[in-house]
Amino acid sequence: MIEHATNYKLVIRSKYGFLDINWRELKEYRELLFFLALREIKIRYKQTIMGASWALLQPFFTMIVFTLIFSRLAQMPSDGIPYPIFSYSGLLLWTYFSNALSQSSNSLVDNAPLLSKVYMPRIFIPTAPCISGLVDYVVAMSILVLMMVYYRFVPGISILLLPVIILLAFLLASGVGYWLSSICVKYRDVKFILPFFIQLLLFVSPVIYPVNIVGVNLRWLLYLNPMTGLISAHRSCLLGQIPMDFVGLLISAVTTLIIFLSGALYLKHTEKYFADLI
Repeated sequence: MIEHATNYKLVIRSKYGFLDINWRELKEYRELLFFLALREIKIRYKQTIMGASWALLQPFFTMIVFTLIFSRLAQMPSDGIPYPIFSYSGLLLWTYFSNALSQSSNSLVDNAPLLSKVYMPRIFIPTAPCISGLVDYVVAMSILVLMMVYYRFVPGISILLLPVIILLAFLLASGVGYWLSSICVKYRDVKFILPFFIQLLLFVSPVIYPVNIVGVNLRWLLYLNPMTGLISAHRSCLLGQIPMDFVGLLISAVTTLIIFLSGALYLKHTEKYFADLI
């Protein structure tokens, strides 16, 4: 009888490498991501009279209310900038972030048939609303352009940072959306808590007031919110009269990348039970 040696060595390695995500698969399915984003746009304005005009009206009327309350009544400072364009330049980015986050956080539950019947990269589902929201941002930008012409604001060289700021806002909305959409599959309380969270976050973001309204000793509390640096930088690069806060932008960029990568990793590790819980 011949005895064969059975000395096997089991080596466990990550299947896909960085973040354990199949990057090749994401590249192959990229057309599906844009299809989902296009579907989000069509569903959003389906059977509406105003259509895409709602992307203009939401921040515009909010700006009017904020101007009447915080500028006329509360005498809120605005760094020497007319309050309507000051608030609108902040609302423009905030509206994109809040809408993208609201839709992304409930996307996995809202698309239950896709999870249970069709194979696709799950991360595409909460990412699609964040991409489609960029269309609303571009449409709403037209109002800001008209306001800049009216108030005679000319952006400086810092306008070149605008694509970077928009990208960071997209990554932040996506990252938080990954976390909340994954948690919402198991705990549906998220959809009830989220509106209150977004409303609270608005008032701790420099949308209706400048960052320097808070003392230097307490300003670090504002920087815990990554939207602080993004909104301030967004306003600076568009209006050109406010110095760019590069420290705040750097803090927001680092925080955003951490949230995005950790959210993608969390969604990847929890997606195995989505179909069972949905």
